[in-house]
Amino acid sequence: MTHSELPPPSPHPPSPHPPHPPQSPQSPQSPSAGYQLVAAPLVGAAAGWAAVALAARARAYCDAGWEAGGRFEVTFLLVPMVPGCALLALLIAFLGRRLPTSLRPVPVLLVLAVVVLVFFATKGTLDGYPGNLERCGPDNVPPWWPRWLPA
Repeated sequence: MTHSELPPPSPHPPSPHPPHPPQSPQSPQSPSAGYQLVAAPLVGAAAGWAAVALAARARAYCDAGWEAGGRFEVTFLLVPMVPGCALLALLIAFLGRRLPTSLRPVPVLLVLAVVVLVFFATKGTLDGYPGNLERCGPDNVPPWWPRWLPA
């Protein structure tokens, strides 16, 4: 082989670093992670509103703590509950972003369900409050509330 038969030298030296591997669909940078971080606060805000509405409906039905002060208290609780549940849902979604895409909503929904149940049990059913005993018992749990759920 003569000098004229050799291939010309490459104008660029070889790169010492390998090319970047493609990102997996489970990575936090995937588009579904962004949707989750937008949807979670919306679901949290809806859960906060639903918790307050459920407590207000139970108080009104049982006529327990539904006088002017009780209405103001329940209405005022919208102020911390809606943004609080939205922030809580965002935090849980952010912490669960490493989960598989199909499982990411599960912790958010479970935590929000617990918050709604605890709020209903503490603010919606005023145990021992003199309510309407013909509609609800002394525990002020309305008859439409499922017995298998805590109150």
